[in-house]
Amino acid sequence: MTSPAAEELHDVRLRVNGSVHEVRVPARRLLSDALRHDCGLTGTHVGCEHGVCGACTILVDGRPVRSCLMLAVSAVDAEVTTVEGLTEPDGSLSPVQQAFSDCHGLQCGFCTPGFLTTITAGLRENPDPSEDEAREMIAGNLCRCTGYQNIVRSVLRAAEIGAEGPASRTTDVDDGGEDR
Repeated sequence: MTSPAAEELHDVRLRVNGSVHEVRVPARRLLSDALRHDCGLTGTHVGCEHGVCGACTILVDGRPVRSCLMLAVSAVDAEVTTVEGLTEPDGSLSPVQQAFSDCHGLQCGFCTPGFLTTITAGLRENPDPSEDEAREMIAGNLCRCTGYQNIVRSVLRAAEIGAEGPASRTTDVDDGGEDR
Protein backbone atom coordinates (compact mmCIF):
# COMPACT_ATOMS: atom_id res chain seq x y z
CA MET A 1 0.00 0.00 0.00
CA THR A 2 1.38 3.40 -0.94
CA SER A 3 0.96 6.44 1.26
CA PRO A 4 -1.08 9.32 -0.13
CA ALA A 5 0.94 12.12 -1.66
CA ALA A 6 1.50 15.09 0.60
CA GLU A 7 -0.77 17.97 -0.21
CA GLU A 8 1.04 20.78 -2.03
CA LEU A 9 1.44 23.91 0.07
CA HIS A 10 1.30 27.45 -1.26
CA ASP A 11 3.06 30.51 0.11
CA VAL A 12 0.37 33.11 0.65
CA ARG A 13 0.77 36.69 1.80
CA LEU A 14 -2.33 37.91 3.62
CA ARG A 15 -2.82 41.56 4.57
CA VAL A 16 -4.97 41.40 7.69
CA ASN A 17 -5.80 44.37 9.90
CA GLY A 18 -2.94 46.34 8.40
CA SER A 19 -0.31 43.65 9.00
CA VAL A 20 1.20 41.17 6.59
CA HIS A 21 0.97 37.46 7.44
CA GLU A 22 3.10 35.04 5.42
CA VAL A 23 1.46 31.61 5.59
CA ARG A 24 1.98 28.25 3.90
CA VAL A 25 -1.35 26.64 3.22
CA PRO A 26 -2.90 23.95 1.06
CA ALA A 27 -4.90 25.35 -1.87
CA ARG A 28 -8.15 24.26 -0.22
CA ARG A 29 -7.53 26.04 3.13
CA LEU A 30 -10.50 28.21 3.98
CA LEU A 31 -9.78 31.81 4.84
CA SER A 32 -11.54 31.35 8.19
CA ASP A 33 -9.13 28.52 9.05
CA ALA A 34 -6.09 30.46 7.83
CA LEU A 35 -7.07 33.45 9.95
CA ARG A 36 -7.67 31.35 13.05
CA HIS A 37 -4.97 28.70 12.79
CA ASP A 38 -2.23 30.22 10.66
CA CYS A 39 -2.50 33.90 11.66
CA GLY A 40 -3.64 33.34 15.26
CA LEU A 41 -6.63 35.68 14.88
CA THR A 42 -9.30 33.73 16.70
CA GLY A 43 -11.92 36.48 16.79
CA THR A 44 -13.40 35.18 13.55
CA HIS A 45 -15.77 32.42 14.62
CA VAL A 46 -16.86 29.46 12.53
CA GLY A 47 -20.44 28.35 13.00
CA CYS A 48 -22.22 26.50 10.24
CA GLU A 49 -19.32 26.22 7.75
CA HIS A 50 -21.85 26.73 4.93
CA GLY A 51 -22.08 30.55 4.82
CA VAL A 52 -25.53 30.63 6.39
CA CYS A 53 -24.99 31.86 9.96
CA GLY A 54 -22.67 34.83 9.41
CA ALA A 55 -20.45 34.15 12.44
CA CYS A 56 -17.36 34.06 10.20
CA THR A 57 -18.08 37.36 8.43
CA ILE A 58 -15.02 39.52 7.85
CA LEU A 59 -14.36 42.47 5.57
CA VAL A 60 -12.45 41.94 2.33
CA ASP A 61 -11.60 45.25 0.73
CA GLY A 62 -14.29 46.76 2.96
CA ARG A 63 -17.09 44.42 1.92
CA PRO A 64 -18.58 41.71 4.16
CA VAL A 65 -17.54 38.20 3.15
CA ARG A 66 -18.20 34.79 4.69
CA SER A 67 -14.68 33.62 5.39
CA CYS A 68 -15.84 29.99 5.56
CA LEU A 69 -16.68 30.20 1.86
CA MET A 70 -13.49 31.86 0.65
CA LEU A 71 -10.18 30.16 0.10
CA ALA A 72 -7.11 31.73 1.70
CA VAL A 73 -5.31 31.74 -1.66
CA SER A 74 -8.13 33.95 -3.00
CA ALA A 75 -7.35 36.66 -0.44
CA VAL A 76 -3.93 37.49 -1.86
CA ASP A 77 -3.74 41.21 -2.73
CA ALA A 78 -6.88 41.96 -0.70
CA GLU A 79 -7.15 43.96 2.51
CA VAL A 80 -8.78 41.74 5.11
CA THR A 81 -10.31 43.17 8.28
CA THR A 82 -11.35 40.90 11.12
CA VAL A 83 -13.08 41.85 14.34
CA GLU A 84 -9.64 42.42 15.86
CA GLY A 85 -9.07 45.20 13.33
CA LEU A 86 -12.24 47.18 14.04
CA THR A 87 -10.89 49.22 16.95
CA GLU A 88 -9.88 52.82 16.39
CA PRO A 89 -6.19 53.60 15.78
CA ASP A 90 -5.84 54.74 19.41
CA GLY A 91 -7.20 51.40 20.63
CA SER A 92 -10.63 52.73 21.61
CA LEU A 93 -13.78 50.95 20.52
CA SER A 94 -15.21 51.61 17.10
CA PRO A 95 -18.70 53.15 16.98
CA VAL A 96 -20.22 49.71 16.33
CA GLN A 97 -18.32 48.08 19.19
CA GLN A 98 -19.25 50.94 21.54
CA ALA A 99 -22.89 50.68 20.50
CA PHE A 100 -22.94 46.94 21.25
CA SER A 101 -21.61 47.75 24.71
CA ASP A 102 -24.05 50.64 25.26
CA CYS A 103 -27.10 48.69 24.08
CA HIS A 104 -26.23 45.22 25.40
CA GLY A 105 -26.18 43.89 21.83
CA LEU A 106 -24.63 40.55 22.75
CA GLN A 107 -25.15 37.70 25.11
CA CYS A 108 -22.93 34.68 24.56
CA GLY A 109 -20.82 36.61 22.03
CA PHE A 110 -20.31 33.81 19.51
CA CYS A 111 -22.07 35.60 16.67
CA THR A 112 -20.87 39.06 17.68
CA PRO A 113 -17.72 39.30 15.49
CA GLY A 114 -19.81 38.61 12.40
CA PHE A 115 -22.40 41.17 13.42
CA LEU A 116 -19.73 43.79 14.14
CA THR A 117 -18.09 43.43 10.75
CA THR A 118 -21.42 43.23 8.91
CA ILE A 119 -22.76 46.35 10.62
CA THR A 120 -19.49 48.23 10.08
CA ALA A 121 -19.80 47.67 6.33
CA GLY A 122 -23.54 48.34 6.38
CA LEU A 123 -23.13 51.70 8.07
CA ARG A 124 -20.51 52.73 5.51
CA GLU A 125 -23.16 52.22 2.82
CA ASN A 126 -26.05 53.63 4.86
CA PRO A 127 -24.82 55.80 7.76
CA ASP A 128 -28.33 56.75 8.91
CA PRO A 129 -30.54 53.65 8.66
CA SER A 130 -34.16 53.47 9.74
CA GLU A 131 -35.14 50.65 12.11
CA ASP A 132 -36.34 48.57 9.14
CA GLU A 133 -33.07 49.22 7.29
CA ALA A 134 -31.13 48.22 10.42
CA ARG A 135 -33.06 44.94 10.52
CA GLU A 136 -32.33 44.37 6.84
CA MET A 137 -28.64 45.13 7.44
CA ILE A 138 -28.35 42.27 9.95
CA ALA A 139 -30.76 39.87 8.25
CA GLY A 140 -27.99 37.57 7.02
CA ASN A 141 -26.53 36.95 10.48
CA LEU A 142 -27.99 34.51 12.97
CA CYS A 143 -28.05 34.85 16.74
CA ARG A 144 -29.38 32.13 19.01
CA CYS A 145 -29.45 34.21 22.22
CA THR A 146 -30.61 37.80 21.88
CA GLY A 147 -33.88 38.04 19.99
CA TYR A 148 -32.19 40.74 17.85
CA GLN A 149 -33.89 43.72 19.56
CA ASN A 150 -30.70 44.99 21.18
CA ILE A 151 -28.70 44.27 18.05
CA VAL A 152 -31.06 46.52 16.07
CA ARG A 153 -30.71 49.13 18.83
CA SER A 154 -26.95 48.76 18.50
CA VAL A 155 -27.08 49.47 14.77
CA LEU A 156 -29.10 52.62 15.37
CA ARG A 157 -26.84 53.68 18.26
CA ALA A 158 -23.71 53.10 16.14
CA ALA A 159 -25.19 55.39 13.48
CA GLU A 160 -25.75 58.04 16.16
CA ILE A 161 -22.20 57.68 17.47
CA GLY A 162 -20.79 57.91 13.97
CA ALA A 163 -22.75 61.10 13.33
CA GLU A 164 -21.83 62.65 16.69
CA GLY A 165 -18.11 61.89 16.55
CA PRO A 166 -15.63 60.46 19.08
CA ALA A 167 -16.95 62.36 22.15
CA SER A 168 -20.18 60.33 22.10
CA ARG A 169 -18.42 56.96 22.47
CA THR A 170 -18.38 57.03 26.24
CA THR A 171 -22.04 57.86 26.66
CA ASP A 172 -24.17 55.16 28.23
CA VAL A 173 -27.59 54.66 26.71
CA ASP A 174 -30.69 53.64 28.61
CA ASP A 175 -32.16 50.82 26.56
CA GLY A 176 -35.09 50.28 28.88
CA GLY A 177 -33.60 47.03 30.15
CA GLU A 178 -35.32 44.88 27.54
CA ASP A 179 -33.84 41.72 26.04
CA ARG A 180 -30.77 41.52 28.24
